[in-house]
Amino acid sequence: MRFTFTFENRVTFTERMPWKDFQWRPSSGAYSWTISKRVLAADIPQAMTVNRRNKGLLDCFRLGPTLLVCGMTLADLRAWRRGLAVLLLAGGIGARLARAGDPGPPPRAYPDIPKEYLLEAENPPDFWVSTVDGVASYLQDHVHRGEVVVIGKSAGGRPIRAVLYGRAREGKGTTTFSGAIGAGSMRAYFGPDFDKKVYMAMASIHGGEFEGIVGLVNLLSVLETGKDLRGKPWPEIVTAAGRIDRLIVIPIVNIDGRARVPLRMEAFHGFDGTINQYMNTGGWLDGKLIGWPECKVFIPLDFNRTQFPGGYPNDNGVNLMHDDFLGARQPETQALFDLAARERPDLILNLHTGASSPYYYTRMLRPVAEDALTPAFDGLYRSVHTALAKAGLQYSSDPAAESDPAHAPKGVFNLDTALDYHCGALSVVVESPSHGYAGKDKQGGEIRQTADLLLDAQLVVQQESMKYLADAGGRARWAGGK
Repeated sequence: MRFTFTFENRVTFTERMPWKDFQWRPSSGAYSWTISKRVLAADIPQAMTVNRRNKGLLDCFRLGPTLLVCGMTLADLRAWRRGLAVLLLAGGIGARLARAGDPGPPPRAYPDIPKEYLLEAENPPDFWVSTVDGVASYLQDHVHRGEVVVIGKSAGGRPIRAVLYGRAREGKGTTTFSGAIGAGSMRAYFGPDFDKKVYMAMASIHGGEFEGIVGLVNLLSVLETGKDLRGKPWPEIVTAAGRIDRLIVIPIVNIDGRARVPLRMEAFHGFDGTINQYMNTGGWLDGKLIGWPECKVFIPLDFNRTQFPGGYPNDNGVNLMHDDFLGARQPETQALFDLAARERPDLILNLHTGASSPYYYTRMLRPVAEDALTPAFDGLYRSVHTALAKAGLQYSSDPAAESDPAHAPKGVFNLDTALDYHCGALSVVVESPSHGYAGKDKQGGEIRQTADLLLDAQLVVQQESMKYLADAGGRARWAGGK
C-alpha cells in the first residue's frame, strides 16, 4: 500500500508502508513530523471522514490508500498531527507489532503504560481476529451471505457494525412490551410474526475482553462457509442456523474501549492476571489497578485521573454494562435498544471474559430477569453446559453435574436486565476464561485455556444456544400467555 499526502492540490510526500521518518517544509516555515510506528497495511482503516467544525482537525480528511488533506493552515497541520496520532491508535495500529513477542513503544495517547504490559503473544493464530481493524476487514472482505450494517456510533464517533442473516419480523404489534406483560399476551407485542425465532449475539461490551470477538468472527466464518477460520467444520451450527429465522451478530459493541487497548493477543503470564485486569479496568496515575469490582464505583471514569483507563469504558468513561438505562443512555446502549426494538430478539448472548478459579471454564450467568423467563434460562443452561461437558470443556466430564442450573452464578441488575425489560428477550452473560493467564483447580493445579480450547467453547455455546432456540421456540412460546 502506498500513502500520498496532498496539500492544496499539490503532492508533497509519498511513502510506501511501513512508514519511515520524513520531514516536510511548508512555505510558512520549517516543520517536521516523525512517525516511528511499525505497522501492517491491514491495520489502516480503509475509510474515515472527519469534519473540522465538529472535530477541530481539518476541512477534509480521508484515510485509505490515499490520505487527502485540503485547505490546511500551519495551525491546522499541528492540530491534524495531534488528531491523527489519536486516530491511528484508535484504529488499532498499536495492536499490531512488527514481530510477535516484541512489546514495541507505548501508545502515544497513553505513554506511561508499562512496556512489559504491551507484550504480544508469540505466533498468534490466524483465527485470532480481535482488533477493530481486523474485524472491519473481515466483515468487508468475507461476509457475503449476511448483510453488514451500522447500527449506531460510539461515544467516540466510531461505527458499531452488525451482521444480519435471514428475514426480520414483519409488521408491528399493537402494544408495548410492558403492555403485553400486563395483558398476558406477547403476541400483542411481537406482532403477526410472533412465532419467528430471532437470535442475537454480541461481544466486547468491555473492550479488553477478546475471546467473544474471536468467537463471533469465527461464527461468521461458519455461517458464511460452514467452517471456522481454522478450517474446522461445524455442521450442527449450520443446521441450527438454518432453523432460525433471523440471526444478528455484533462482534464489537464497545468499539471505543477495544480501540483503546493496544493488543491483538495478550502474552501468557502464568497465574498472574494483573496485565489482563489493567487492560480492562485500567490503572490510576500511580499505576495501581483500578480493579474489579471497584471500577464500578467510578462511572463515568475521569480519564485524567488514570495512567490508562482500560477497555471497560467507552470514550465518555461509561461502563456500558452499568449505563444509566432509565436516564441519559450512552450512544452504544441506545444503538442496542433501538436494534432490539426493531428486531425483537428472543435470545441474546452477551459474551465476556471473566471466568474465575476454581471454575476456570466457560460458564453462563443467571440474569436478573423476569421470573417468567426462569424455565427458559434453566433449559438453555442445561443444553449448553451438557454439550460443553461432553466436549471436555468443563471442570468435569459429567454432564449431570456440570449442567445443573442451580450452579449458575447469579448476575446483578445490568445491561441484560435492561434489554429483557426493554424488548422481552432472555439476555444472558457468558463468561469465558482468558488466554492471557491460567486459573487454578481445587487442588491448586494449573488450568490453562489455549486459544483452540477457548474458540471451541465459544462455538459450542453458539451451537447449543441456537439449537435450544430452534427446539424450544422463542419468547412468545416460553412465556407468551394467550
